[in-house]
Amino acid sequence: QVQLVESGGGLVQAGGSLSPSCTVSGGTFSTYAMGWFRQAPGKEREFVASISWGGSATWYADSVKRRFTISRDNAKNTVYLQMNSLKPEDAAVYFCAARDRGTAWSPESYDNWGQGTQVTVSS
Repeated sequence: QVQLVESGGGLVQAGGSLSPSCTVSGGTFSTYAMGWFRQAPGKEREFVASISWGGSATWYADSVKRRFTISRDNAKNTVYLQMNSLKPEDAAVYFCAARDRGTAWSPESYDNWGQGTQVTVSS
């Protein structure tokens, strides 16, 4: 059974940075494309970023382009999300997810999800 565990969320001031990570176990990490999604209170889960299985292709939501960077280390079974210039509207629970098919930005394409890590941005 594939398990995903996020860490590295926290509280940061607007303009600051955080770098949550997600470690995968129980599956062949290098065969999964990985994604980050977020969900704020009262809102739907939304796509943030995704990276292909080999790391050569990435996709970003327009709202985070040029501020967030997704990367992966297949030797460590870990995917990262470097978040810079954080804004109060970036505050949410951030989830990582794994897929082996489908489209990068569609939550329905992802079969396995982590439990989420809270990101809070103070203004």
